[in-house]
This record gives sequence, C-alpha cells and structure tokens, in this order.
Amino acid sequence: MDRPIAVFAAAELDEHVEPTGHPERRGRLDAALAGIPAAGLSEGATFREPRLATVEELNRVHDPDLVTGIEAMCADGGGRVDADTYVAAGTWATARRAAGAVLEAVDALEAGECDVAFAGSRPPGHHAEARRAMGFCLFNNVAVAAAALAERGERVAIVDWDVHHGNGTQDIFYDDPRVLYVSTHQSPLYPGTGDLAETGGDSAPFTNLNLPMPPGTRGDVYRRAFDEVVAPVVERFDPTWLLISAGFDAHRNDPLASLQLTSADYADLALTLQGLVPARRLAVVLEGGYDFDALSMSTGSTLSALVGGEYRPEDASTGEIGLPTITAARQLWDV
Repeated sequence: MDRPIAVFAAAELDEHVEPTGHPERRGRLDAALAGIPAAGLSEGATFREPRLATVEELNRVHDPDLVTGIEAMCADGGGRVDADTYVAAGTWATARRAAGAVLEAVDALEAGECDVAFAGSRPPGHHAEARRAMGFCLFNNVAVAAAALAERGERVAIVDWDVHHGNGTQDIFYDDPRVLYVSTHQSPLYPGTGDLAETGGDSAPFTNLNLPMPPGTRGDVYRRAFDEVVAPVVERFDPTWLLISAGFDAHRNDPLASLQLTSADYADLALTLQGLVPARRLAVVLEGGYDFDALSMSTGSTLSALVGGEYRPEDASTGEIGLPTITAARQLWDV
C-alpha cells in the first residue's frame, strides 16, 4: 500500500478557543501532526478532514441532556463547564469533529484504505462520562466509535495509555461485555479513579483492567506490564478491533504528571498492541499530551512503529518503579 497511514484531523478548523493559560490549548493538534513529517512519514500518509459526528452518534454513549447542554452553551458564546473544562462559541463543531475523526478512522480501516489510522481528536475525550463533561473532555471520542462497532457485533478493546485514568470510558462500558477497557495511568493523580480492584460490572466481570502506576515509572515497567498483563488479558478477550486512547502525557517532559516514559517507549507499546488484532483493525486516537515537543516525538514514533519505520528520537527508558502493580494485577487477573 503506497499510503499506509490515514490521518483524520483539521487543525485549521479548530475553534475550541481556550481560556488564557489553559494547558488544553490550540496548537496541541498542530504539534501532534508535526510528528508525522519529522518521522519521515509524509509521503506515506493521506490527510483527511473529519466529518462531524451526528447527535445520534453522540447519544449512543451520552445522555441527550449532556449533548444538548454543550450545544446550548456554545450557542450562548461559551463558558466554564467546571473548573478545568470549558467551551467556546466554536466548540460545538470542533468537538463533534473530534468524535467524527475516530468514526472515520474506523471506516477507512474497514474499507482497506489504510493500514493504520490516526484520529487527531481535540478536545480529548476519555474523561467524559455518560452524563458529565469533565477533565478537559466534552464527548468521549473513542467511546463513540467503540459503541458504533459494538452495535454492529464487534468485540472492541480500548487500551488507554494516557497518564490520567479514563474514568469516562470506564463509566460508559463498565457493565458492557462487548467492550474491554484497559488503562495504564499514574496514581495518585486526577481524577482519582482507576483502582486495580475496579474490574467490571455484574454483567461484564473482568472486562475492565486498571494498572495504576506510581510516579517515576519508566518504560521497562510499562513494557513488562503490556507483555505480562495487558497482552494476555486482551488475547483472552479476543477482540476484533483495538482502539488506542493515545494520550502522550506520561512522557517525562509533560508538565501535568510525573511518569517518565519517552517517545521510544510509546513505539514499543504500540507494536505490542498491533499484534493483538487482525490487520487494519487498530486505530490510534489522540487524548492528552501537553508538552508540544513530546507530543510531536511521541506521535511520530508511534505511527512510525506501526508501519515498520525506525523513527526513534529518544532512547527507551528503564527502571524498576511500579513492579508491584504488575505482580498484583497478574494475581488478580490470573495471567
């Protein structure tokens, strides 16, 4: 395939205008997309303007009152949803496009138009719960696509390596046996959820895997966690699709957290996940990441690895902090 990567993003249409000094700001998507030419991937990528997700598609995972409430706030000129989360006049279209990017990424993979799809979604989505926007997130972009796939009879694994726990994704699918949710995240850290003991609801036992990592955890421990816990759990679930909630804020340079991953670590994790599903059934969805250089390097490294490239602007990181989390998870999940 001459152009194995399809990129769904429209930074030039980003009208989600941030309050002064807010870390979730315009420029994040530009930074992520800059990683593609830096990795030498431009000639192998197609760039497409995402469509807007419909209200009906958003309502698959969100209470209609949340959706109409966000629309109304935007129509009134914007404002604060909570202390961390905001909307602007142009946010309604931008947020729908962020969800639409993931839906189109799935469609392109299914149609055989690419080998790897990247949804450059801003604002991020994994904190958005069924009835509440929070944590910079308005609509749960990855959940909208996962629900659409599950409705068609697919088995979907979502692996969330953002440094913050995706409480929204967990909330939406906690009692849904069609979707496996896996989260690696720093703990303690916002939003305070994501305990190892949270393993799924009564109708979906052991479909929710949390791996809370202490500050200072590095790539070696993440690689072990993926090899010894995440991969066996995903294989046992036997998904037909895998969606990566790719927040790059576990990078050592990110200002909002204290994990110590590098862009090379993300490349290794992506390769592990790619081997767990059939070809053309893996989409990468942008979540967090607030240092622009780290965001560029990490996006480029991840996409390069998935198409057999060797772009690694940093070395992989090593260390032993966090190993007890792996031991406890192996015991709980019997892997």
